[in-house]
Amino acid sequence: METPWVGLISETAEKVKASIERVIVGKGDVIELVLVAVLCEGHVLIEDVPGIGKTMLAKATARSLGCTFRRIQCTPDLLPSDITGVSIFNQRTCEFEFKPGPVMTQVLLTDEINRATPRTQSALLECMEERQITIEGTTMPVPRPFLVLATQNPIELEGTFPLPEAQLDRFLLRLSMGYPTEEEEHAILLRFRLKNPIDELTPVVSSQQLLEMQRLVPQVFVGEDVEDYIVKVIRATRNHDAIELGASPRATLALYRTCQALAALQGRAFVIPDDVKRMAPFVLTHRIITSVQTHLKGRTAAQILDEVLASVPVPVEEVSSAR
Repeated sequence: METPWVGLISETAEKVKASIERVIVGKGDVIELVLVAVLCEGHVLIEDVPGIGKTMLAKATARSLGCTFRRIQCTPDLLPSDITGVSIFNQRTCEFEFKPGPVMTQVLLTDEINRATPRTQSALLECMEERQITIEGTTMPVPRPFLVLATQNPIELEGTFPLPEAQLDRFLLRLSMGYPTEEEEHAILLRFRLKNPIDELTPVVSSQQLLEMQRLVPQVFVGEDVEDYIVKVIRATRNHDAIELGASPRATLALYRTCQALAALQGRAFVIPDDVKRMAPFVLTHRIITSVQTHLKGRTAAQILDEVLASVPVPVEEVSSAR
């Protein structure tokens, strides 16, 4: 059965990726993962040192998608109302007027999220999961599409508030950009020598087109063998000796959805086991808690997850012997 909409998603995503790569050098894999989150209506947590290009990635993504963009610089004195908005009394009309906060946008960059207090971090929970905010008993939807790109520095921990498990679970993906190669760093110098290329970016897709793509992604076919593989991988995290708390059913759904989005980006109308292997590290490592002994031995969640993936048999399509 022909599925022309898959080709449309793949072609459009390639245009968006090419647009972002006019600014971001040598991070094609990271851009692809961000587009996976966009298609799944999910959110992304980027953990990396300062100066890697996290903010530039968020800005380039918003401009390429034709979305509105706002930025929050998290500090310990940031209040929940600074994010969601506040009602102000207008003396002329003798009525309260709502002044929306930066969360009322389509792409929201939350810079150094772990520097905000837990009270302020929790203000993001409702808008990230339910796509709405509640002010003084009044509920308002946030614009769609809605994407939160949050950053945090994993090295500098002084004066920070680690994200609780409930907050981490709101992020569909956790990833890292990493340093560029020597050749890529030379390319960055040449590209930014005269001007910032982000100033020349124009939208390559409209918000309505993006919403339609998000609606089509769940139609990507997932066979029973691949579904079974996903479930077995998740359940294996709950039975591993080095893992104290395994992945939840929400993680199962997240892995399922991201595999569908990755297949669509690559022009396929069906999911293969390699999609599961590709997405599992970015979907699951922040959703499992390793034991104290594992932490003391210096083993990371990513290493444990590699063991989990290696322990679960990969489904293989049977090839008919008939000629």
